[in-house]
Amino acid sequence: MDLYEEIVRLRKDGRRGAVATIVNVRGSIPSFKTAKMLVRDDGSIVGTIGGGCVEAEVWQAAREVMESEKPRTMTFDLNQDPKYDAGLVCGGTLEIFVEPIMPPADLYIFGAGHVAASLYQVARLAGFDVTVIDDREAFANRERFPEAHQVIAEDFEKAAAQLTPSEYSYIVIVTRGHRDDMRMLRWAVQTPARYVGMIGSKRKTITIFKELQLEGLPGRLFDRVHAPIGLDIGAITPEEIAVSITAELIANRRKVERDLPHMSWFRRQKREPEVEPKP
Repeated sequence: MDLYEEIVRLRKDGRRGAVATIVNVRGSIPSFKTAKMLVRDDGSIVGTIGGGCVEAEVWQAAREVMESEKPRTMTFDLNQDPKYDAGLVCGGTLEIFVEPIMPPADLYIFGAGHVAASLYQVARLAGFDVTVIDDREAFANRERFPEAHQVIAEDFEKAAAQLTPSEYSYIVIVTRGHRDDMRMLRWAVQTPARYVGMIGSKRKTITIFKELQLEGLPGRLFDRVHAPIGLDIGAITPEEIAVSITAELIANRRKVERDLPHMSWFRRQKREPEVEPKP
């Protein structure tokens, strides 16, 4: 089985993995420089980096790399550590680079107005597979979004029913009105998407959160909503807003913890409950 073809298949199927590559060798080892091993998310492997205790440790590290989504370099001194001596090596040192293999980052943009048009361009450059949804064919079309993964011109709720966001998906809600924003947020918070963001002022955000909770949606569902959306960089124009949103998407994808002032209003209230002023 070809390791590279298997990586492509894993990503196409929306699965994770990690690739371990021998990047540096000194002395004698039971394999060769550039040898690779792919560890799938179910623990199965393709290829080998020499077997034995080294491979077992790298397998465990690969599982951890999948979870953290961050690469790691491992060094093994086969001369000094007797646990690596299984009668197969003469002794040597090797470095192994373990990198995560992640599914494509699917970005669903609800709304196809000015902000969405700019966000589509910036997010694509950052490596997101963009799907644009709007109920207006004059806005949701291939002329405006020629390289989008999908362009859907249909009622928002009907379109959402056709989508299956995964834990690696990102949802941005930038429709043209309060009603559609609320409809799509109601759907989005009940998906496994790793990121949900909605454009709008703090007052609008609070109003929508409260209305949806009155409908019976648990408050915990809003803990992960980024609203107002985007990093606070003072953005004003659609292009600037697109940059701020994409920056937030990247921070989420790279699992970068943001400062408290950039957290959503709802999360801040849970961490910093408002205190009534003393009379």
